Amino acid sequence: MGTDLHELLRSLRVWDDSVTDLRSFAPATAPPAPLALFTTWFAEAVAAGQTEPHTMSLATSDAEGRPDVRTVMLHGADADGWAFASHSHSRKGGHLAARPYAALGFYWPVLGRQVRVRGPVTAAPSAEGQADLHARSTGALAAALTGRQSEVLGSVEELARASAAAWERAQREPDAPVASWTLYRLVPEEVEFFQGDARRQHVRLLYRRTGDGWSRELLWP
Repeated sequence: MGTDLHELLRSLRVWDDSVTDLRSFAPATAPPAPLALFTTWFAEAVAAGQTEPHTMSLATSDAEGRPDVRTVMLHGADADGWAFASHSHSRKGGHLAARPYAALGFYWPVLGRQVRVRGPVTAAPSAEGQADLHARSTGALAAALTGRQSEVLGSVEELARASAAAWERAQREPDAPVASWTLYRLVPEEVEFFQGDARRQHVRLLYRRTGDGWSRELLWP
C-alpha cells in the first residue's frame, strides 16, 4: 500500500510544544550589527539541543542564473564573513566562479528560529583553505582527498575503492594538501532573523549593510 503524501503532510504539526520552545524576541534590544545576534542565537540553539545547528542551506546560481541549493556546514563567522568550504571544481564552486553571490539559510526548529544571509562571496587565500581543512577531522581530509566532487560516479564500488585509498593517505599524511579545496567567505549585505510565534505573529528583523554600518527594519511575517 502506497503512502498518501498529502495525507501525511496534513498530519504534521509545526513547532510541537513537546519539542519546541518558542522564545520571545524584542528587536528593539537587538545589537547594532548582525554578527553578535547570530552568535547569541547560535549558542542558544546549541544549548537547547538543536541537532547539527552548524548546517545551513547554501543557494547559488549558474552562469545562466538557474538556482541550486544544498546543505553544507558553517566553518566560521566573523568580521570577514560567514565561511564554508568546497572543491573549486564542484558544482557550487563553478557557480561561485561564474556568479560570486550566494545566500545562506539556517533553521533551528527547536527554537522556531531562522537566519537568512545574502551577499557576495570571495575565495580565501589557498593557505587559509588548507589550514581550515587540516584543522578538521581525518574523515574530512579523506573526503577532500577522494575528490571528483559532482562528477558522474560509475559505481558504489568505485567510490569505496577511492574512499579507502583516501582514508589510508589521510591517516598516513594528516597534512596532505588538496589543491582544489577552497574556503569561501560570504560577506553579508543582508541578514534576517526570524522568530516564530505560536499565534503566527512572527518577528522578522532585517539588517541591511549601509556605507558606515547597518540599518535595521522590521518585516511583516
